Amino acid sequence: MSSFLEASYAYWQIQSADRAGLSHLSQLALVPVLRYRPADGASPWFFETGLGVTATSSVYKTRQKSFSTSFNFSTHLAVGRSFGEQRRHEIALRLEHFSNAGIKHPNPGENFVQIRYARRF
Repeated sequence: MSSFLEASYAYWQIQSADRAGLSHLSQLALVPVLRYRPADGASPWFFETGLGVTATSSVYKTRQKSFSTSFNFSTHLAVGRSFGEQRRHEIALRLEHFSNAGIKHPNPGENFVQIRYARRF
């Protein structure tokens, strides 16, 4: 079992709530992550979970959903595999959920399925 802090930036392009075209927002996230590797850490496979905070440049609004805050929580579950020299590359299938945990309403939440590639430097 290992842990690390994931810091990320994302740029989202979404269909705007007023149907006038595309909208965008930026997202910053800090997510503490727990990672498990079978075989006492020798396996290239891993499983992970994380729970942290995110902030977006504006409130997330689409035709179907409207959040009430730009501060939200992020949770995820993932399975992945490391490869390459010193396991510097990895690919993972990740299920991620964003919501404000009921701080303010509406709080519809948003779920994503991602295939993520990461490279450690």
